[in-house]
Amino acid sequence: MIEIKGLTKKYGSFVALDHFELSINEGVVCGFVGANGAGKSTIFSILATLLSPTEGDATINGKSVIRDSSEVRKQIGYMPDFFGVYDQLKADEYLDFYGASYGIPAEKRKVLIPELLELVNLTDKRYEYVDLLSRGMKQRLCLARSLIHDPSVLILDEPAFGLDPRARVEMRDILKHLKSMGKTILISSHILPELSEMCDEIVVIDRGKLIAHGHVETIQAQLQGDKRIKVKVMKELELARAFFEEDPLISAIEVEKEKNEISFNYKGTDEEQVELLRKVFLSNIPIYSFTAEEKDLEDVFMAITKGVEQ
Repeated sequence: MIEIKGLTKKYGSFVALDHFELSINEGVVCGFVGANGAGKSTIFSILATLLSPTEGDATINGKSVIRDSSEVRKQIGYMPDFFGVYDQLKADEYLDFYGASYGIPAEKRKVLIPELLELVNLTDKRYEYVDLLSRGMKQRLCLARSLIHDPSVLILDEPAFGLDPRARVEMRDILKHLKSMGKTILISSHILPELSEMCDEIVVIDRGKLIAHGHVETIQAQLQGDKRIKVKVMKELELARAFFEEDPLISAIEVEKEKNEISFNYKGTDEEQVELLRKVFLSNIPIYSFTAEEKDLEDVFMAITKGVEQ
């Protein structure tokens, strides 16, 4: 579906992309994870045929973004992180303009535009002027615009940027629906928790380099052994501390006497964690809470990019 081979983009001596290679299968929702300036927008601009690479190439459904840019544009819907809207155009007129630009006949546009507005929950704003819409509504209208020609691939650069919590939920629900329609979706964001809820795979990029790529669960599992466990006891705090210090899978023990709480890093498997809990009970240590803090995507990103060359 999408093949990226050796993509490099240089601006003088600055390397924005460094021999980036990646394969994404059809129907996958793939989240690009990285800090601002990591290279996410550069990749998306190249895939959208808006920027030429210094080296390398990328293909979408077998079509090169360099040699077959016109064909690629027919297959993709691109939503940039910043987009302009036209003053004195209503929402339906805005979509009608873009539909005409793609050569969609007028009769078909009359049917298509109400369907797209319903998809992005803007039916009641059909006759509202675009420049008077809220940011969240403009984002959804831009998404509808990128769907006007029914592309197989969506490239969404920071689709939830600047949105309030309610607007983020609305955008996430729409993307889940598009996923159920079989669209291949590429999403970039530096707000990591929102990606874990809607992506099948994540791509970790840092300083223009591919750091990691895989299923969300797989990459999170790489850090499974480094979970943080908190234990609260009724009493015998020092006895509990001595007990945990004897376990070779436990490190970085911290004690908060005022909370009767012990926390530590645990490198064991799930089965070993169950056995640890069983031994705690057998030792007659009066615990009333044993909580493992799972790593989220922010933890994954920080751990994976730790030590990457500056």
